[in-house]
Amino acid sequence: MQAKHNARVITIRSQQEAVAEMRTIGVGPRGVDIMKTKALSRLVRLEEVPTTAANILKQEMLAADGEAATSIGSISGQIDKTDVLLMGTLTCYRRLLRKLERQPYGLAEIAAELEEVLNAYATEEFVLQCGRYTLNLGKRTCIMGVLNVTPDSFSDGGRFLTEEAAVARAKEMVEDGADVIDVGGESTRPGAPAVDASEELRRIEPIIKRLVREVNVPISVDTTKAEVAERMLGVGADMLNDISGFTFDPTLADVVARYGVAVIVGHTPGRPDVMQEHGPYRCLMGEVVRSLRASISWGMAQGISADRFMVDPGIGFGKDLADNLEILTRLGELRSLGRPIVVGPSRKAFIGKILDLPVEERLEGTAPAVAAAILFGGHVVRVHDVKEMVRVARVSDAIAHGTSAL
Repeated sequence: MQAKHNARVITIRSQQEAVAEMRTIGVGPRGVDIMKTKALSRLVRLEEVPTTAANILKQEMLAADGEAATSIGSISGQIDKTDVLLMGTLTCYRRLLRKLERQPYGLAEIAAELEEVLNAYATEEFVLQCGRYTLNLGKRTCIMGVLNVTPDSFSDGGRFLTEEAAVARAKEMVEDGADVIDVGGESTRPGAPAVDASEELRRIEPIIKRLVREVNVPISVDTTKAEVAERMLGVGADMLNDISGFTFDPTLADVVARYGVAVIVGHTPGRPDVMQEHGPYRCLMGEVVRSLRASISWGMAQGISADRFMVDPGIGFGKDLADNLEILTRLGELRSLGRPIVVGPSRKAFIGKILDLPVEERLEGTAPAVAAAILFGGHVVRVHDVKEMVRVARVSDAIAHGTSAL
């Protein structure tokens, strides 16, 4: 093998890395500015584009030195719509957007959507206002500690049913490094029966009242019910975690809007008792992104500020082993939504299937899942084993962001 010039393929993940690489060569400032957008390529998928628009889009992308893949039937006119996969550098997309802005057939609207998504994808750091607290998300992963005050949660059901036990556990997690405590009074494990609002409140209200006074991190309420959220936000909780993304109770968005708190909107194809009955996904990540985008749109229509949202792909909720692994490896696609990404792999069944181990023996399996979530773009990890996962996150952050994360 010839190695006179030490040829190698290099990995560039951001414009900042491209600029740094060119500076090591000695490229001048003007050259850096011209070439930095040529170092990054983006693949963007558009769904159900009318064939006339898709064919023009393909021609314009080729003219901009990019590429566009469409269904073979769109060229012959055998189909009315096609998905389109665009491939090109950021410089290529700039040329394309300038052309599309003047085109008919809905192409100007496509240009606006493309520009919004490309800008959203480039956003890596966020400042999130959570009630009394501010979370800076990006270079250091936020650790959300799970506190289930339920008799039937899949991992720790029944362990923290008393007020004293629950409060003590929350304080222990904060001491171990938790940035947020997420309190849930209804199990959302697959197959779990529903709990009415009065029972959910009976379980969590005294605990949340104490935690608001006694710990110095944001308190999150894990609920899908407006009645529960209203009461808990009213006593001082700082954020809401809704696994359903407002699909179980659409009025929940109004409560969040009135209190102005941060909210995690999650993806699930159905309620816990039936979520695993969902059939195979035609396009898993496409469905997850579409659902989360709809949740954000609904929430904003009810008055929630755009900067209050976080998104969660819902690992384990209506997904099988292959689905969960795909979500982790393609997690970065959620950056298209322009909001912080929350991931909850802790002790989940897919880890048990890989290792053939029960819940209580999934610590080592959770660690690489958390590391993968961070390395593939997650901002917040929701975990049971706080002390251990803080350590995993610290090393993962250093790998992802360098010494600036320390």
